[in-house]
Amino acid sequence: MSAFQTTALPAGEVAPDFTLPATPDQMLALSDLRGQPVILAFYPADWSPVCGDQMVLYNQVLPEFRHLGAHLVGISTDGVWCHAAFAHDRGLHFPLLADFEPKGEIARRYGVYRPHEGTSERALFVIDAEGVIRWSYVSPVGLNPGADGILDALESLAGKRDVTKEAVS
Repeated sequence: MSAFQTTALPAGEVAPDFTLPATPDQMLALSDLRGQPVILAFYPADWSPVCGDQMVLYNQVLPEFRHLGAHLVGISTDGVWCHAAFAHDRGLHFPLLADFEPKGEIARRYGVYRPHEGTSERALFVIDAEGVIRWSYVSPVGLNPGADGILDALESLAGKRDVTKEAVS
C-alpha cells in the first residue's frame, strides 16, 4: 500500500469516538450525538473551491438531513479560527470540527488521512444511532460527491433497511 492510498472504514464497523474543537472554546464529541444518525463529512480544506461548494450544498440540504433525524458534522485539518471565518463567510449552520492537533488524528482513525498533503480525503460516513457506520464513501478529492448518497443512506436507516446489504448510488 502506498502512502497515498487510504482505506476508509467500511459499513458495519463501529465508528471511532472522538472529541474535537468546534469553536475556540467548545468541544464536540461523537458520543454526544449518540441516539441519532450522524453524517461525518471529511473534506480537505476550508477555502478550496470544491470544499466550499460541497459545504454550501450540505448547508442547503441541512433541512432534509434534519428531517431524517441526522446531525451533520464537517471535519478538516484546518484550525478553529479558519473554520470560524469559513463558516461565517459561507453562512454554514452546522459544526466544522478542527482535526488540527495532532494533525489528522481523527482522519487517520477513519482511514482517510492524506499524509503527503496534511489533509483528509473527501470522505463521507453515515453513522447510525448506536454508533455503527452504515455507509461510507470516498470521492476523488477534486469532485463534489453531492448529497444523494447521504440521503439514500439516511432513508435506508429511517426505513430500517440494512444499507450494508444494498447498493447505494
